[in-house]
Amino acid sequence: MDWASVAGVLLALAGIIIGQSLEGGKLASLFQPAAFAIVVVGTVGAVLLQSRFASFKRGLRMLKLVFAPPPDTRLALAREINAWSLSARRDGLLSLERYMLSSKDPFITKGLRLIVDGINPDKLRQILDAEITVYETEERLAVRIWESAAGYSPTIGILGAVLGLIHVMENLTDPNKLGAGIAVAFVSTVYGVGLANLLFYPIANKLKAVVTQAVFQQEIAAAVFYDIATGDHTRVIDERVATLMRGR
Repeated sequence: MDWASVAGVLLALAGIIIGQSLEGGKLASLFQPAAFAIVVVGTVGAVLLQSRFASFKRGLRMLKLVFAPPPDTRLALAREINAWSLSARRDGLLSLERYMLSSKDPFITKGLRLIVDGINPDKLRQILDAEITVYETEERLAVRIWESAAGYSPTIGILGAVLGLIHVMENLTDPNKLGAGIAVAFVSTVYGVGLANLLFYPIANKLKAVVTQAVFQQEIAAAVFYDIATGDHTRVIDERVATLMRGR
């Protein structure tokens, strides 16, 4: 559990609640179902319109990584790289087959399989680079739904404010209905701006960092596979490992 993320959400909400209380306002005034429906449903609709449904679902599934980020696997990968390098130099490239069969990472499995199959090193690197590009593109498209939500929600909040003012103008002769319309108008703006800056943008940035780290590790692994396939000096692979351990 990433307690910093949990604390961040709680502090953001606490800041709004405490600020509202210090100004003498009532907490209940911030709960406006109409404003919530306009901003949240409108934002979801806009994001769905611009995104593939597969990317939208993937982005929602990635939300858990904000509060439960993937474990740091750099040390484990470094150990695997050292084992591959030693085995290939001592017993030949075919000896990597046992690591290929035991690996649970599809990218690692593919790289080792290409080496064992004797694929030309340049072709191997091209295939792995293409694999990394596809993975990164899919992940960043998924993360983009949160960036898009952050961009749309303030504008939709303004739309909710306009709708609330329209409601006010339609009921100028009935003072009892003016308060509800004005509340929807202002709270819609609060929801739009608040969700964008306190949730959507931070979520997007956190997920981008997760994707960047995963891509970085794949790039290091691809470079190592190329080095092993070309029979490069073990010192080169050691430098790759050193870069991997610094890369966060």
